[in-house]
Amino acid sequence: MLKDSFGRVIDYMRISVTDRCNLRCRYCMPDGIERKPMAEILRYEEIAFVCAQAAALGVSRFRITGGEPLVRKDCPVLVAMLKQIPGVRQVSLTTNGVLLAEHLDALTGAGLDAVNVSLDTMDREQYRRITGMDEAERVLASIRQAAGKLPVRINCVVQEGFNEDAPVQLAALAKELPVDVRFIELMPIGAARGLKMVPNTEVLRMLEEVFGPALPDPESRGSGPAVYRRIAGFAGRIGFISAVHEKFCDTCNRLRLTSAGELKPCLCYGDVVPLREILRDPEPGKEERIREKIREAVRIKPKAHCFENTAAVTEKRKMNQIGG
Repeated sequence: MLKDSFGRVIDYMRISVTDRCNLRCRYCMPDGIERKPMAEILRYEEIAFVCAQAAALGVSRFRITGGEPLVRKDCPVLVAMLKQIPGVRQVSLTTNGVLLAEHLDALTGAGLDAVNVSLDTMDREQYRRITGMDEAERVLASIRQAAGKLPVRINCVVQEGFNEDAPVQLAALAKELPVDVRFIELMPIGAARGLKMVPNTEVLRMLEEVFGPALPDPESRGSGPAVYRRIAGFAGRIGFISAVHEKFCDTCNRLRLTSAGELKPCLCYGDVVPLREILRDPEPGKEERIREKIREAVRIKPKAHCFENTAAVTEKRKMNQIGG
């Protein structure tokens, strides 16, 4: 079992497989991508090797992210590789949903356990303003298709001046479908530093005004910090990830692996533990060297983030470069 300096059990790893994306979201990469050469991006075999060492130390849940993971060729192959690692209990995926429908059968066939779809609005024009692309209807179709095959969670970031009316529209999906619709407070990373977030307390108020009481639901189905509520008559649930106003750092259970092969202990800070040089070293004994680097990343994991104090945030990269 992996425990950090504050007694937290670390059993969850988020894996970025690419810094590329087919959208240009205003809080992530509105001006395009500063892409790393593919030679600097970990190969699937290297990712699986790191995950195998993490699993041997007690990490049992893995989430594949990006960038947009489905723009990388053969993403389902990685899912299958991770599912074969002893000790792995869950492999899930976070996607913007644009390519989900065409890869859905391959992903479920590989053993994918769940999918999160990022969707900030159901309004076509709002979606275009936020993402730079006209893909809202395609994403909604993917969600409906996936909901019959996998546990689906929809993630929405509410931004002042852009999509304040989106929560009510999106919550209606949880009324119709057995999906979790979750609202994530905007974190001051990269391009999001200059944007204004809407607190989840305000989102909850809006929802209860329209749908009635949203009662706490203690059941957790994911690996992360979402707090769930149920509304009478809803097929699914409403969730809140309040990273800024309700810090959940005392229960943080995760590490991040960037696409370039760095272990990142906390999203807020720039500190990383590099792995790529070890992974590509022909000398024997890589297993224990990688395990020690994982232990090091756990040891230097900070007690808490500082998103409430933007000036203290030391992570300067964009979200797609570090893994969402």
